[in-house]
Amino acid sequence: MGTFSLKIISSDKIFYEGPCQYLTIPAPDGQKGVLPHHENMVIAVDPGELKFRKPDGEWVEAVVSMGFAEIMNNRVSVLVNTAERPEDIDVKRAEEAKERAEERLRQKQSIQEYHLSQASLARAMARLKASRNKHGDI
Repeated sequence: MGTFSLKIISSDKIFYEGPCQYLTIPAPDGQKGVLPHHENMVIAVDPGELKFRKPDGEWVEAVVSMGFAEIMNNRVSVLVNTAERPEDIDVKRAEEAKERAEERLRQKQSIQEYHLSQASLARAMARLKASRNKHGDI
């Protein structure tokens, strides 16, 4: 199987840079798969689990926040606010963030505040799901 160049960039670090055989991206309308020589496009990234397979067959998982992915000339750049491995997630902190976001959603808010609260809740839920899947805490 061929490869393409993948670069995953978060606001504080480069999460991964190297060859990739297959990538799945959490998008607003479901998971999007990317293979070598994919057609050029830009995809919105939703909070959730991103997975990719390296040439040695190793699968890498990341919990990502909102952002976008650019696919161009057999290179994929994923730019997100945060990217972290499921095993690095502080479950207690994620639970607290989920509770705060749920509380904010129950309060009267402006449309902008509502969307920010929704995004916070989606990120917390994605982090909890990924950490539970990784640690088997379901």
